[in-house]
Amino acid sequence: MEPLTGRSLWELIKHLRHWLANLNRAGEQRKQQSVDALRSVIVASRSTATYLRQVRETGQPSHDTEARLSEQWTRLGFELRDLGLIKLAKRCDISGRYWADASQFEPDFIEKADISLERMEQLARSLEAEISHR
Repeated sequence: MEPLTGRSLWELIKHLRHWLANLNRAGEQRKQQSVDALRSVIVASRSTATYLRQVRETGQPSHDTEARLSEQWTRLGFELRDLGLIKLAKRCDISGRYWADASQFEPDFIEKADISLERMEQLARSLEAEISHR
């Protein structure tokens, strides 16, 4: 995956600031829902990484596991969208669609979508830290 460009990083930061300002006005319940959803992104990233390691080591992909990953990422996309975390929600949605059928995407699109597991976890941790310190 390519690193974020200056423009896309600025857009992401601007979006996050707007989202965090709105979150400050939200109640504790909404904050906890957001933290829970962000932690679920981290769990999904690690589950996906574990599956990828298994495939590397055994050479045996599993359609059942890929279906579960697709569902997990898709549900996270819906949950994050409901909480107003639109940019991360879109990444989760793309991940869900990818695990449903990776052949539907061109490699360039996946690279530009910036859905690496490392990046997804990094964004979730960053947002979680912001929420926890408010």
